[in-house]
Amino acid sequence: MTRVAAIDCGTNSIRLLIADIDSGNFREIYRNMEIVRLGQGVDKNKEFHPDAIARTLAATKQFSDEIAKRGVTKIRFCATSATRDAKNRDLFIDGVRTILGISPEVISGVEEAKLSFIGATRELRQSDAPFLVIDIGGGSTEFVFGESDVLAARSQNIGCVRMSERHFTSAPPQKIEIEGAIVDIDAAIKEAAEVVPITNARTLVAVAGTATTVAAAALGLESYDRYSIHLSRISALDTHEVSQKFLTRTRSELAELGYMHLGRVDVIAAGALVLDRVMLHTGAEEFVASESDILDGMAWSIAN
Repeated sequence: MTRVAAIDCGTNSIRLLIADIDSGNFREIYRNMEIVRLGQGVDKNKEFHPDAIARTLAATKQFSDEIAKRGVTKIRFCATSATRDAKNRDLFIDGVRTILGISPEVISGVEEAKLSFIGATRELRQSDAPFLVIDIGGGSTEFVFGESDVLAARSQNIGCVRMSERHFTSAPPQKIEIEGAIVDIDAAIKEAAEVVPITNARTLVAVAGTATTVAAAALGLESYDRYSIHLSRISALDTHEVSQKFLTRTRSELAELGYMHLGRVDVIAAGALVLDRVMLHTGAEEFVASESDILDGMAWSIAN
C-alpha cells in the first residue's frame, strides 16, 4: 500500500488529494480545494500578480501541513495553464519548493489532458468507450479522446477565468460580450476538432468545477453534494438551460445558490457557456459529470 499526495494547481483553484493505492485499489484519505485565482490577470499581463502568488503559497502551506501529519510517502505537484503562461513563474516555483521540498511540474496541456483522462475514465465501463473527456479549467479546456488509453488530445486556452477576463466586463454579461465569447470558444473547439475526433465518442465525460456545478444546478440540488453529482448524466438541453440561467444572473444572485462555491461566482457563466458550446459541437445528447479528474490521475501516476 502506497500513500500518495497529489496537488493540482490550476488557474482558479489549488486542490489536494491524499490516497492509499495498492494493486488497482484506491482509497481516498483526504481531499481539499481552495480557490486562490493564481491566474488573476495572466491572460492580459502574462505574469502572476504578487497577491495571487501569496494566496496560492498560503494554501500550499496548509496542504503541506496535512501531508506531513498523514504519513505520505510520495508527492506530485502539477501546475497547469496559468503557470505555463506566466513569465515570472519562477517566483511561484521557488516558493513551492521552499514549502514542500519538491519542485512543481509545469506540465504541458497534452500531459494535463492525459492525466484528466486517466482520472475521469477509471470508474467507467469499457463498453461505454470511446470516451471524450472535457476538462474545463480556469485557463484552458482539455479535449481528450480514447478508449482504454488516450488516442488524441488537445488543450485550448478557453478556460472559465480566461474567458471571463477576456470577454465579460459586467454581470450579467451584455449580449455583445456573450457573442464575442462564443466566437472565441467556437474557434477553439473547431481547432481542437482538427486533432481530436470530438464527434466520434460514445460517452462524453466532463470534469472539474464548471461541469460539476452545472450538474448540481441541473439536478436541482439545494447544496453541493459530490456523491450525488458523481457519474450523474446531464442532458444537452439541461446544460443549455443552466448556461442561460447563469448568463442572466447577477453575481449576488449566483452567490445565493446553495451549490455555488463563492470562488466560482464571477467565472461560472463563462465556464458553463464553454460546456454548452462543446455539447453543441460534439452533438452529444448528454454528458457524464465526474468528480474524478486530473487529481486522481496524478495520484495513480505515482502509486507504483
